[in-house]
Amino acid sequence: MESVWLFINQYLLIPLIVAAGLLVLTPLLNRLIRKKIPDSHFGHWLSIYSFIIFILTYYQGKPFLTYPFISFGKFDVDLNLLIVSFFVLTLAYHLSKVLTKQFLPTVFTRYQLDVGIQYTFNRLFHYVVMIIAVLVTTSMVGLDLSALTVFAGVLGVGIGFGLQNITSNFISGIILLFERPIKVGDRVIVEEIIGDVEKINMRATIIRSINNEHIIVPNSYFLEEHVVNRSYAAPEMRLVVPIGVSYDSDVDKVEALLMSVAEEESNKHETILTTPEPFVNFVGFGDSSLDFELFIWIQDPKQFMRIKSSVNFNIFRTFNQHDIEIPFPQRDLHVKSIDQKLLSDLKEH
Repeated sequence: MESVWLFINQYLLIPLIVAAGLLVLTPLLNRLIRKKIPDSHFGHWLSIYSFIIFILTYYQGKPFLTYPFISFGKFDVDLNLLIVSFFVLTLAYHLSKVLTKQFLPTVFTRYQLDVGIQYTFNRLFHYVVMIIAVLVTTSMVGLDLSALTVFAGVLGVGIGFGLQNITSNFISGIILLFERPIKVGDRVIVEEIIGDVEKINMRATIIRSINNEHIIVPNSYFLEEHVVNRSYAAPEMRLVVPIGVSYDSDVDKVEALLMSVAEEESNKHETILTTPEPFVNFVGFGDSSLDFELFIWIQDPKQFMRIKSSVNFNIFRTFNQHDIEIPFPQRDLHVKSIDQKLLSDLKEH
């Protein structure tokens, strides 16, 4: 019993006291940090990092910290290595998140960078910080990269065969961030699904559809397949509203009414542009109607469906008020003659 108490007193008592003190201080740290960084949990991590530093200092030189339990050639993996690696990598990760959320936006605002460029800089900054953290970790633990030659060779074979798609999507993600055929905030159409780009991650891009569904698309898709980007370069786009009227209609009156609808809608919606001016296109002579198209330019692609619906409502009301008929498809059947014998047979039955 005395030996057990001696072990606890020598190895566990002080660390337990420190851990209890940090548990008490953590809520206070969170409140102080959240005054500067809202919605942050960095206080918890600050307590964890403080405890890790204390453990490494307190148990410095103890055999159990440096006892190897896995070996790669001449390189040994011990508890000290795992603790230091965890400390450096997680600290770099959280510092990167804090900087990208709290400090970089000030720089972006100052130079008036758009959302897509901001996201690109944030991702690149995060990647650079993590790469530096990995290099610092290998340097601190004295890792000899030559000891991992065999492991790297096996990993290379794995990438060449089993991880082709992952590697392809990762490289495609880097290309998307630099070349920017799509960027965060763009309104895109992927396989007839309309949505907005929310995130471009290392492997896949997250798109939120207009139905609030999240679609995960591999990054390589945007470089290999046909994708419509309504926000690429100039965001302005043309809204085409088809409409058919009966052959009895006055085409000049139809044109004037459609132009009046366009003018009314431009007064209601700021996103509708007056330059280029709205235009009525007489498409041609359909089977059941005279076919027209109303062209309207809008500056926000995300308002496309709402504006089109509003224009359709307005056209229908306006045409009803002015007795302009919108016909339904119809066919005329003309009977030139009928065999008299066949007619008599039909009458008998």
